[in-house]
Amino acid sequence: MVEWRLRSTAEAVPGPVAVPAPVAATAPPVTDGPAPDASGAPGRRASFNQDKHFSVAEESRGADDPVASWLAVTFEVEGALDEGALARALLGLVQRHEVLRCEFRRLAGELACEPLAAGELVLEAEHVATFDSAELLRGFLVERFKRSIDTLSWPLFTMGAVLRPDSATVFLAFDHIVCDGMSMPIVVREVLGTYEALRRGEEPVLPPAPSYLDFAEEQRRRYLSIDAGDERLGYWKSFIQGNGEFFPRFPLDLGVEPDRMYPIVNEASTLLDAAEAEVFEKACAEADGKPFMGVLGSVAVCLREAGGPGVYRGFMPVSERGRGSWNDAVGWFVNTMPIEFDASPGRDFAQVMASVKAGFGEMIRHIDVPFVRAWELLAPEEFAARSWPYPVNFFSYLDMRRCEGAERHHEWRPATHVWSARANGACSWFQRDAAGLHMNSLYVDTAPARRTMTDFQEALRQTVQSIARSGGFRRPVVLTAPRGPQRQVPVRG
Repeated sequence: MVEWRLRSTAEAVPGPVAVPAPVAATAPPVTDGPAPDASGAPGRRASFNQDKHFSVAEESRGADDPVASWLAVTFEVEGALDEGALARALLGLVQRHEVLRCEFRRLAGELACEPLAAGELVLEAEHVATFDSAELLRGFLVERFKRSIDTLSWPLFTMGAVLRPDSATVFLAFDHIVCDGMSMPIVVREVLGTYEALRRGEEPVLPPAPSYLDFAEEQRRRYLSIDAGDERLGYWKSFIQGNGEFFPRFPLDLGVEPDRMYPIVNEASTLLDAAEAEVFEKACAEADGKPFMGVLGSVAVCLREAGGPGVYRGFMPVSERGRGSWNDAVGWFVNTMPIEFDASPGRDFAQVMASVKAGFGEMIRHIDVPFVRAWELLAPEEFAARSWPYPVNFFSYLDMRRCEGAERHHEWRPATHVWSARANGACSWFQRDAAGLHMNSLYVDTAPARRTMTDFQEALRQTVQSIARSGGFRRPVVLTAPRGPQRQVPVRG
């Protein structure tokens, strides 16, 4: 296995350098951020997501209670790896995207994110280990990512490749502060596109990438000055009134104690194969909805049948890339929004889909206010904590087939991996790709949580399979997991 360590030329030490400094001059043009002004104020500022993430890392480090999370992507390269070409491709990625070159630090009361100059970066290669089994390699990489990625210090990612005589698996792992899930396909497409061009003897030509730092600056300019009385918070206030509190609770028992964090279970499984997923999508279209709405409606029904409320209330991450020219940018372009809809007993698939569609439409109409600002203004006591206060109902869906470059995913075989140090609840991500519909869950490692999540996953699998086979919900399946205390509240009119 080989790793590439990124350094600025001011820090680089003598030794074998995988990419000499002149390569930087041939990389796509970039724009370096402004330096701090004479007053010491930062020239570039972090986004609201980044500021909160960094603050949590600072506070947890001070309390000797580390909180960390990262996203990683792996992909395959056929044939013997050209290490020099891959190193140039990796360096080009970092040079193109300002956020990957940022050093975060507190300055003049703000979280500054000053990017290092693109031309000052070099990569140093190190062959680190040889492994006899996939299990040993997997364990090594997880520990490596934990030790190598630190929210409070740059670089905020690690890069490398597992070498075989006739192929290689490339990996990149990033602290969440510099990227989101939709950044991973961008990384794969750019690195492999550049690598393949270099292998053909061509000089890669890529346009300048939009900078997440520009997005962050625009976001802060629009929302830093709002207060709790701002009319744009009306949707949030209405949700809180119906929910009874800022965070929507996960309605099933996970066996957690208040104010305690737990080790996590990280599970992934396939709910529908490729053929079933195609039929499922057609059933959703016939019900005048989109596939993610069908999955979300199925989640709501399964939670209700397990003892949850008839009104689904949860958080849903929504991409902010579509509001500007950010589709080719690496960064944390995610706003988290509350959503609610009626999934009460007696409603068939089409009726639940109509409720999901209406609830989603209402949510999208109020997408502007950043989650972190709403949290800070409307739940200030909970905002001061290092984590969400209790298990929160959370739903996320990504369709990887819509990503640019998806037509080559069968060759590249990209896979995204999510990790968190500890948690106090459960989060599930649903992903649609050419192979089908998949579910990935992170949840607390307790006996009740394992029972609850195992039963929930099986009930959900049966539900989406029933929709694919018959166009509607199956007969209710009684889950064996114990139920937590519930508050039944009416849906908003």
